[in-house]
Amino acid sequence: MTESLQEALDRAGSPVELLRNSPARPHVFPVAAEFSNWRSEQHSWRTSCALLDQSHHMTDLFLSGSGAERLLSGLAVNSFARFPVDRAKQFIAVNHRGQLIGDAILAHLEDDSFNLVGHPMVIDWVQFHAETGDHAVDVVRDGNSIVRPGDPRLFRYELQGPTAVAIIEKLIGGPVPQIGFFHMGRFPIAGLEVRGIRHGMAGQPGYELFGPWADGARVRDALLQAGAEFGLTPVGAKGYSTANLESGWVPSPVPAIFSDERLRAYREWLPAPAAGSLGGSFDSPDIEDYYLTPYDLDYGRSVAFDHDFVGREALEALAAGPQRRKVTLVWNPDDVQAAIGSLLRPGTPAKYIDLPKARYALYQVDRVLQDGVTVGQSFDCGYIANEQSFVSLATLDPGRAEPGAEVTVLWGEQPNSAKLQVEPHRQIAVRATVAPAPFVRYARESYRAATLRGPGT
Repeated sequence: MTESLQEALDRAGSPVELLRNSPARPHVFPVAAEFSNWRSEQHSWRTSCALLDQSHHMTDLFLSGSGAERLLSGLAVNSFARFPVDRAKQFIAVNHRGQLIGDAILAHLEDDSFNLVGHPMVIDWVQFHAETGDHAVDVVRDGNSIVRPGDPRLFRYELQGPTAVAIIEKLIGGPVPQIGFFHMGRFPIAGLEVRGIRHGMAGQPGYELFGPWADGARVRDALLQAGAEFGLTPVGAKGYSTANLESGWVPSPVPAIFSDERLRAYREWLPAPAAGSLGGSFDSPDIEDYYLTPYDLDYGRSVAFDHDFVGREALEALAAGPQRRKVTLVWNPDDVQAAIGSLLRPGTPAKYIDLPKARYALYQVDRVLQDGVTVGQSFDCGYIANEQSFVSLATLDPGRAEPGAEVTVLWGEQPNSAKLQVEPHRQIAVRATVAPAPFVRYARESYRAATLRGPGT
């Protein structure tokens, strides 16, 4: 019988000890690591068009029934006042204290029919409430290709880049219908009707095309054929994993589920392997020091107090107080070079920096200091070939987050944890400069603007 998260916590005696020494690895993309090379694949979404296969690495939860929207609305900070069929939104959930559990993409497919897709943190939370609450809702879960036997239920292909529109126009034989940001449309592709969401993962123009898995190969072949003259480039797991560093999305913050007694029933329901693992130099023994709020990750624009939801009262209080700011940290190239170069010199090296993505735990949390004082946390980190920069996403205290400010990121664990991904190493200080998030100007001026004005967010 699988151990529950609550049983694992009782055994370990501390959430931090459980997560710090967990053998769980970061989420991976179960597709080819590279189709050409990850540098050229990163360039493709800036200069031509990237084809990213999203069919395998995410978890889907399909909800149907007259109570589906009520269930979702009661768990989301987002408004559902304007959320008709053929719309999508970033679904954000918090606990009773207003602390972040996670986010995912929610698509309104048909009347009383929804698809929630993303990392399992929010999927688990919604599924628990659907199964244990009094809701007129049916749920079907389709895990990612690592845990699911057989094929996915849906194919999902992302087109990203300045030539994405031209490729769609060639496929459908005419102008692309005017579809608003996070709106859905239907496209005739290869004799099939394919649904698509208008959005962008790295700030560039893009479409997420999806449909029954049986149609996936036919649609992919049509995309590759039509996209050949427009530089369509298949992107593998290495390149794909870095797209969020340009758009500013933090994929796996520590979910605030490990401490509140009101969540005991949830922890008893949740299998222990779902807990994940914790890595990085931030080393508080109190798990709540790792928790974030939606405001810490710049999700305040999505918080709507026009409905009742779990955590509403707490978020109303938090909204009135000082808030951290999400930023990009550009790591000093000399310090990064020295860290990598330590592998080639005598003595204990710095923690290995993998390229292009250096995250080695599901929850990567590194300490950020300024003048010797902790001022925030750094998360996902990696190399962006389009900017020739090594960066991380971070959230910093008020007054510490202005572009151009100098901070220090501690890299490596002290002491080294028992995670299998952690070799003997020494902790080092890496200088970094604060920059906006999203880091890329196009993402800030176009992608973010569309997010702010898009209805139903």
